[in-house]
Amino acid sequence: MPNRSIDPLFQLIKTLEKSEKRNFKLYVTRNTSSDNLKIIELFDALDKLSDYDEAQLLKKTPGIKKQQLSNLKAHLYKSILSSLRLIKDDQNIDIQLHEQMGYARVLYNKGLYHQSLKILDKMKDLARQHHQVSFLVQALFFEKKIEALHITRSSEHRAQSLVKESEEVVSRIKAINNSSNLSLMLYDWYIRHGHARNQQDAEELNAFFQQHMPERVRQFRGFYEELYVSQSYCWYAFIRQDYLQYYRYTSKWVELFQRHPDMIKVETLQYIKGLHNLLSAHFDLKNEEGFTKTLKQFEELEQTEWVQQNDNNRIQAFVYLQQGKINQYFMTGRFTEGLTIVPHLEEKLQEYQLQLDRHRVLVFYYKIACLYFGSGDNEKAIDYLQKIINWKLDLRTDLQCYARLLHLIAHYELGNFDLLEYLVKSVYRFMAKMGSLSIVEEEMFSFIRKSFQFAAGDERPAFQHLLDRIKPYENDPRETRTFSYLDVISWLESKIEGVPVQEVIRRKYLASKRKK
Repeated sequence: MPNRSIDPLFQLIKTLEKSEKRNFKLYVTRNTSSDNLKIIELFDALDKLSDYDEAQLLKKTPGIKKQQLSNLKAHLYKSILSSLRLIKDDQNIDIQLHEQMGYARVLYNKGLYHQSLKILDKMKDLARQHHQVSFLVQALFFEKKIEALHITRSSEHRAQSLVKESEEVVSRIKAINNSSNLSLMLYDWYIRHGHARNQQDAEELNAFFQQHMPERVRQFRGFYEELYVSQSYCWYAFIRQDYLQYYRYTSKWVELFQRHPDMIKVETLQYIKGLHNLLSAHFDLKNEEGFTKTLKQFEELEQTEWVQQNDNNRIQAFVYLQQGKINQYFMTGRFTEGLTIVPHLEEKLQEYQLQLDRHRVLVFYYKIACLYFGSGDNEKAIDYLQKIINWKLDLRTDLQCYARLLHLIAHYELGNFDLLEYLVKSVYRFMAKMGSLSIVEEEMFSFIRKSFQFAAGDERPAFQHLLDRIKPYENDPRETRTFSYLDVISWLESKIEGVPVQEVIRRKYLASKRKK
């Protein structure tokens, strides 16, 4: 629904809970001016619309003229935010610290300098306890201002202590800034390109990482410094598909929160994302025991009050937890069983469409397509792959490539040979343009081109020949990306044996369990 995404006020109203709507109306009716009565009328009309339509909106609000609409919408938007701000959130440390700073300024403006300084001391203690360095800077600058303008005699050597404290905090801010910059840039690289496509990508990534990893970060052992350094190494390893290093640093990421349990409530989304990446690392390493343990830990977190009562936390926990559950179906070869969660996923994707970014939706579409493909329903797999292919985006070129490759294979499975010749050329051109063609993929394209000439009964030996050609590359680091997106070997084995692909994967999973 494109109109929903272009009107910020409509978006905001559609995210409100019943209690928040009630609180807004109570907030506005304290002052019953004519303008406030109009914004309630506007609020009710927008709340009842399923899609934003200005003509329909004006029709439903006869008391509002078109020329008034823009100003009333701005007034309504600000009033909603103000009403939400008044709802007490004891778990939000930012709000508490902002509140303390506000009290300090009020006292200062009253000329009560000592009382203001006491509030600032409390604010600094709370900020240190929760590693909120940016608030320490604000408090220190305000303290220095008070000491420079007034004779407070609050303590001996006050100036020297404030200068020393300020220098230490600024150094920490610089370290946090540098490490968070690197983490953000690496994550941006992954969102745009996906995994490293070739040796050139890997070398460029390595040079970039070595150039930007801040040496001075190692001098500080604060929470955020450790968090962003762990994240940087995590993205660096993940892009290069060094899954052991990826596991090592995602473990450090999660363990950091376990050493600082108070920070789970402060940085809930960072903890959620850490658990998501730890699940992914276990999945990539086929470590089912670790995966199951982390998944249980994640499920327990999702049910906590501070996740369920915060829209952002609840939605992101849903996204990453559902991705983890789908990966569990992949790992254990239970593709058909995994399809039972698709209706729930579709319902939630619709419900959360305002909050979910395009990247998350693309990942869900690809994973759902893989569930259908693995279960043998190639037509449904194609439906979801078409959603990716037809969605013109400038991110995750790797996902775009493998969606097209899986789309090609699904048509091959359906025997749509009239389409295959065109699709082979189209997909090959797309992947070559993106620099994504690996040795295994070249072999697959070669096989599909030749498949048009196969006589009846020749298919199985041809599949065996292709398997023999690509099997040696199964553990080749340069081919890791292909096998992580498409389990080509299990697909070929299923064709040779004449059984569903999920049966092959399930059998491998059970055999690995027996070995343990």
